[in-house]
Amino acid sequence: MTYHGENDHDDSAPTTSRRSGEFGHVPVMGPRIIELLTPALTRVSDDGSGAVVVDATLGAGGHSELLLETFPGARVLGIDRDDSAIAIARQRLSRFGERIEFHRARYDELPGILAESGRPGARIDGALFDLGVSSMQLDQADRGFAYSVDAPLDMRMNPDDTLTAAEILNTYSHGELARVLSEYGEERFAGKIASAVLRARETEPFTTSARLVELLYSSIPAATRRTGGHPAKRTFQALRIEVNHELDSLRHALPAALASLSVGGRVVVMSYQSLEDKIVKREFAQRITSRTPPGLPMELPGAAARFALITRGAERPDDAELERNPRSAPVRVRAIERIAEEAPL
Repeated sequence: MTYHGENDHDDSAPTTSRRSGEFGHVPVMGPRIIELLTPALTRVSDDGSGAVVVDATLGAGGHSELLLETFPGARVLGIDRDDSAIAIARQRLSRFGERIEFHRARYDELPGILAESGRPGARIDGALFDLGVSSMQLDQADRGFAYSVDAPLDMRMNPDDTLTAAEILNTYSHGELARVLSEYGEERFAGKIASAVLRARETEPFTTSARLVELLYSSIPAATRRTGGHPAKRTFQALRIEVNHELDSLRHALPAALASLSVGGRVVVMSYQSLEDKIVKREFAQRITSRTPPGLPMELPGAAARFALITRGAERPDDAELERNPRSAPVRVRAIERIAEEAPL
């Protein structure tokens, strides 16, 4: 459902739709996501009765629909910060009634959402994170996420937020802008682009994407443009991450989700660029590592790892998935399972 990052594809790539296409696009790696979550959701019953799974990135509801259909006894807590996404998902998933809850929030607000749903301190059996911008948002030209169409430089996932991409371009200092482009876009020419932006905004503020794309074409050397993909992809990625505080949210959300897992529960994360994947990889690595100091001949009481990896490294889409859903190309999937409770203090 997402585009961006080092292995980014063109944001004008074709999409395919599940069923009639009325509600959006094919859930990325849907069969594999179901396979990864099945052991966690069927511990009590094969139909998922009693299981609770969090769809932390609800979007148009594709993955939630697949979960609710596959596990007719399970409940889903759907989270999204985008009103329009929730409206679409409500319509798409209306036939499931009270088995699906909708929460307009950022996924790092999970503890509060569990409390709101009547489960304060309670455990969940699974959680799915499908990170980044959804195909639905990408295809809404007026949102400004895509560089292939001229649109307002907005990029807010939550329209109630105040910071927009235009404000970043028009108000950030050279150093602030270069940092954003370098850190969040891994853009080699961040300083050069920042200088060009500051010069251009003295004449006229940035309001739409076409002017920014034109500036990026002129700022990035021709040799790089020929070999490095679309010259705007890294800058657009960086602006979107800054507008929505995506990496900070992810850093807070993963520990919250892992802390909420019951024994045997699983978290599955789908990342689409290296910055996201590094955060997930680092968090998972810490969770599977014993806290016994290196060199001791035995495991200290209470120091054993409480989690185990389910995937070996990051899984990538196979040829059948790429054929079905070209936008799945950059995805990296990692999954982890809680194998023990935390040791009492």
